[in-house]
Amino acid sequence: MTYYGFDLDHVGKLLTAYALTIPIGWDREQEGHSVGIRTFPLVALASCGYLLAVMNPADPASTSRVVQGLTAGIGFVGGGAIVRDGATVHGTATAASIWMTGAIGAAVALDHWQTAIVMALLSLFTLRALVPFKAKLDKK
Repeated sequence: MTYYGFDLDHVGKLLTAYALTIPIGWDREQEGHSVGIRTFPLVALASCGYLLAVMNPADPASTSRVVQGLTAGIGFVGGGAIVRDGATVHGTATAASIWMTGAIGAAVALDHWQTAIVMALLSLFTLRALVPFKAKLDKK
């Protein structure tokens, strides 16, 4: 359905991808990580937008190529969040979260709503609820 030239389905998908990833970005921001509230929704928005721009049901191979490119490109962005400090490495969870938000955006674009929602919820769970468990493991 279009309204004043806007494809409302696409607008809804873009807004959903954005909204699903704001809490993940907020979490990273609250934890003091170098990427957060702005980066995560933008990654999801870009992933969703690229797929919406090129999706052609008659040519699923083109969609597949975009997903492959997004996967590699977002991995590169996430790699920038990883920092080595002597014998320790920091930022791997943030990097994985960036990659996950790209997958959330792609899932929304491809109408895999349940998958996108579950990925967002499990990401938040992993980042929040598993912190005490991780702290115990790090003490050992």
